[in-house]
Amino acid sequence: MANATLTMEVRNTMQIRLSKTKLVILTVLSLLLEGCSISDWYNGYYAEEAAIIKGQKDRNAYYDAESAQMKELRKNNDAYCTELAEKPENREARAGYPNGVFNTPMYDGCMKDRGTPTYEAYMSMQAKKRRAERRAQGEIVPENQ
Repeated sequence: MANATLTMEVRNTMQIRLSKTKLVILTVLSLLLEGCSISDWYNGYYAEEAAIIKGQKDRNAYYDAESAQMKELRKNNDAYCTELAEKPENREARAGYPNGVFNTPMYDGCMKDRGTPTYEAYMSMQAKKRRAERRAQGEIVPENQ
C-alpha cells in the first residue's frame, strides 16, 4: 500500500510539472500572438490621445499668447456671440432636439467678424492661406481646370 501511495505521489508531481510547463508555453504563445495588436493600440488609441493632447496644448498656447486687451475683447465678444447663437430663432434644427441646438457656425462667424476668431476658425484660415500659397507656387492644381 505504501508503495502504491509513493507511486501516485510521483505521478501527481510529474503531472503538475507537465501542466505548469504547458501553461507557461500557452501563456507565452498567447502573449506573442496578442503582440500583433500592440501596433493597433499604438496607432489607434495612443496616437489619438497624443493628437488630442497636442491639440489642447496648441489651443491653450493660442489663447495664452493674446494681450490683455485682446482677452478683454474676446470676453465681451464671447458674451455677445453666445447670446446671439443661443436665441431660439437662431438655433439649428436637429433630429431629436425639438428646441434645436446651439448654432456653432453663427458663433464662429460672429467671433471672426468681431475680430477675435476662435482657435478652430484661426486654424481654418491658416489652412486656407497655406492652400492658396501652394496653389500659387504650382504645387496644387486648381479644381476648376
